[in-house]
Amino acid sequence: MRTAMGVPVTPAADQAALLQSADPRLARHKQLVYDFWREVLQAHHVELGPKYMQEGYIQHNPNFPTGRNGILDFLARLPRTDVLPTIQRPLVNIVAEGDLVVLSFVDTRPIDPPDSTHTYTTTAFDMFRIDDGKLAEHWDTMALSPPPR
Repeated sequence: MRTAMGVPVTPAADQAALLQSADPRLARHKQLVYDFWREVLQAHHVELGPKYMQEGYIQHNPNFPTGRNGILDFLARLPRTDVLPTIQRPLVNIVAEGDLVVLSFVDTRPIDPPDSTHTYTTTAFDMFRIDDGKLAEHWDTMALSPPPR
């Protein structure tokens, strides 16, 4: 893999260590987002969505409708898998502050889209707002997907 200028982004060696915080509330927030990612987003156990998400969940990713049912209806069409103990996407860090939790991931992108052999690593972010113990809002670095050809 060819990388652009700069230092490539690397995943954390120990995801469990990322869940720690001196503030118990922030540790709970990190764990909530981490478990939601593993159980609902990664393993597609959509029946667990209401455990983690408010009904009025606000989705800022332009590729999905807003509302809890928007993302759960999409995930229900994907094959359900076993819940694994870690997030399988290369996780760099988890940061919690107030009611926000940010996960950062290694992201590999093409330098020249027609030639996928030329790539670079960067960081992708997902940020969640927690309200009353559940996920209330989500932002990420996604752009609008082009329509299928």
